[in-house]
Amino acid sequence: MKYLKMTVWPGKPYPLGATWDGEGVNFAIFSEHADKVELCIFEQRGREELLRISMRCQTDQVWHCYLPQARPGLLYGYRVHGPYLPKQGLRFNSAKLLLDPYAKQFYGPLRWHDALFGYRIGNPQEDLSRDRRSSAAYMPKCQVVDSAFTWGDDRPPCTSWHDTIIYELHVKGFTCQNTAIPEELRGTYAGLSSTPAIDYLQRLGITAVELMPVHGFVDERHLVEKGLSNYWGYNSSGFFVPESRYSASGQVNEFKTMVKTLHSAGIEVILDVVYNHTAEGNHLGPTFCFRGIDNLAYYRVMPDEKRYYMDFTGCGNTLNMRHPRVLQLIMDSLRYWVLEMHVDGFRFDLASALARELYEVDQLGAFFNIIHQDPILSQVKLIAEPWDLGEGGYQVGNFPVGWTEWNGKYRDTVRSFWKGEGDTIGEFAHRLTGSSDLYEHGGRLPYASINFVTCHDGFTLHDLVSYNEKHNEANQEDNQDGEDHNRSWNCGVEGPTADPQIKALRSRQKRNFLATLFLSQGVPMLLAGDELGKSKRGNNNTYCQDNPLSWLDWSQDSEQKELHDFVQRLIALRKAHPVFRRRHFFQGRLIKGGDVRDIIWLNPAGTVMTDQEWQQAAASCLGFFLAGDVLEEQDEKGNPVIDSRFLLLVNAHDQAIDFIIPDSLPVTSWRVVLDTSTPTGGPAEKQPWQAKVSYPLLEHSLVLLVESPMRKTNSHDN
Repeated sequence: MKYLKMTVWPGKPYPLGATWDGEGVNFAIFSEHADKVELCIFEQRGREELLRISMRCQTDQVWHCYLPQARPGLLYGYRVHGPYLPKQGLRFNSAKLLLDPYAKQFYGPLRWHDALFGYRIGNPQEDLSRDRRSSAAYMPKCQVVDSAFTWGDDRPPCTSWHDTIIYELHVKGFTCQNTAIPEELRGTYAGLSSTPAIDYLQRLGITAVELMPVHGFVDERHLVEKGLSNYWGYNSSGFFVPESRYSASGQVNEFKTMVKTLHSAGIEVILDVVYNHTAEGNHLGPTFCFRGIDNLAYYRVMPDEKRYYMDFTGCGNTLNMRHPRVLQLIMDSLRYWVLEMHVDGFRFDLASALARELYEVDQLGAFFNIIHQDPILSQVKLIAEPWDLGEGGYQVGNFPVGWTEWNGKYRDTVRSFWKGEGDTIGEFAHRLTGSSDLYEHGGRLPYASINFVTCHDGFTLHDLVSYNEKHNEANQEDNQDGEDHNRSWNCGVEGPTADPQIKALRSRQKRNFLATLFLSQGVPMLLAGDELGKSKRGNNNTYCQDNPLSWLDWSQDSEQKELHDFVQRLIALRKAHPVFRRRHFFQGRLIKGGDVRDIIWLNPAGTVMTDQEWQQAAASCLGFFLAGDVLEEQDEKGNPVIDSRFLLLVNAHDQAIDFIIPDSLPVTSWRVVLDTSTPTGGPAEKQPWQAKVSYPLLEHSLVLLVESPMRKTNSHDN
């Protein structure tokens, strides 16, 4: 495809980006402070710049033109002219080829070179001197796409929040070593939608996959020079672009096929999105896109020193959420992924940064107001990572109605409790029951709490019980990166061991964490690989490890098979019993004038916990009764939801405790359905347990008992 001459029409300012209408392509790009914008057309391999078109039409700060001869597949970029005055926050440099913020696909890799920077590297004045070398040879190119796709009868699963089981995974890491998947599809969107991958997720009981960033992103130069890469992808360069390194076909439609296939299996797709910063970094970073298009509009700069950026993200810059065009960019991106790509929701990285109107986090900021009233986005799953790195950025429990949150307090409390640390039992009870102390006051429900023990950032579950300290030497940062306070416990030996007692204790602790997760009120999130005993050898920050250290190992020994089957049983148990996924918080009171409370907290003597006992710092053993027959909930057809009655006993002590089964409950005979002290998590003994009997609750264990005989669940939502 070679253009020596091209007809240019005025075009329209909307929609932004490059839009194929069946006859030609409309180009539109926003820049408030530019003097001139040029559209650059490249030959089909992206190596030669064939044509520069001056975009003479400008409407409301949007530069636009229409090329009637252009077709899908056309490669393009922009050069934007204006003053280069870093001290005033202006960083225009027409020598730098720029990506379209609304590009739908990139072509070719980014190749690091000094010409990618807007300033002359090595100059004594650093970024104050403009570099006039063209960067086009080192830049990926934007590609015009044809959005046509046959969705057929695709429908979002629309799984209710209280029925949701989230599985956080990395597209490449989840599939690249699975030999059941065709080799050419491993590590790709097509691999994730292959039959072996889908079957695995369905058998496990997953209802939603939360994909780590799949927006187009960049490997930082310092990583590339070390022979590493940005594996996690939290370094966005294109908010509309599916990352091409995960594509087997190189086509956008591969992502759509993945979504459609997952939907057919009843699995929702949630994207981890990074709108708080971009890959351009701080004032010494490269010029790829936003910095060269309109630095002052797109980024938060210091009020008194516009040369420098306000950094609430730890990544060098923060997007300027106060500017209406930046808000529009993010909202347009979100709607694109819902309407065009059919995804079911989003997890917002460092979401507190999106709420900063000035310096402080403002939950009533424009971003939240816009999403709340949006007829499309208000109806999808919205998950906040409720913190950033700025002052006052830790906002767990403070996001608005309609939002769920990664509950960092749940993670920390559950880890501390099973580690055996004091001052956690009251906090532990709050987290088990949905964190009403965090969410109920704002009119939110238990599903507002996304419960997790591990995630991509930090230790895996296996490493959580195998290491006291991080071991991040492979990152080549002198083990200075990553979290230091992990609340982990190695059970006696740091790292791998052949000691059978330590190995058994570690396996038990893993079962404790998993059982706690899936029996807690709220929405459980499982880190991919935890059910397989995945280890990263103590590295708690594998953001740059695109290798087997991060990838899932699908070979399983007998211990790993037991763990996988245990998780499968836990998920099935949760799905079968609505008492573990309540839609409303516990009240702790008599229900409808009856003689049964919805929850009763018990001490090892089998009596109701007193206020004084809640204050005991060394307390690490408790039980609670769940009345499944008084849920006061209805299914979607208006039928009452009725479940069995359960008794949950937990002991984080290093010694066994005799727990008296109370006779004050409306149940006199119990049967064990779960016991983490056994290798399979099954009951150690199958005989029924009667009231007033002492139950031998072993050290570091959790036991779940159900009334015997167990009543039939009367619920149509299972």
